[in-house]
Amino acid sequence: MDRIEIKSRKEVDFLVRRFYTQIRQHESLGPIFNEVIQDWDHHLVHLSDFWEIILLQTGPGRGKFNPAQVHVTVDKKVKESIDQIHFGNWLELWFQTVDRYFEGDNAEYAKEHARRMAHMLFMRIWEARNKD
Repeated sequence: MDRIEIKSRKEVDFLVRRFYTQIRQHESLGPIFNEVIQDWDHHLVHLSDFWEIILLQTGPGRGKFNPAQVHVTVDKKVKESIDQIHFGNWLELWFQTVDRYFEGDNAEYAKEHARRMAHMLFMRIWEARNKD
């Protein structure tokens, strides 16, 4: 398959859906995500909204996302079991998915933003654990 650029919601949605198909089946990530997410169809639309805003600066919901709070809440639901290795696994799958299907500036930005986001989210989880 030829790699293409991420230029529209169509490509963002394709990326998100391919990526989360792998997440759901992953040995350590799947159990966490599948325990917490009740409506995958709704969640995938929500995630595509988020990544469309990040990558294309378009789409619904600008300003409505708070990934840090969501991840802190998820960590509490799974008894504070989220660790750095989970973020490493998440990044590895994200990079593999982006690199398999996409090229160009937005693909590179998708990887860079994910790297920074993973670091920030883990730090927010760690901070929330140590507040209590």
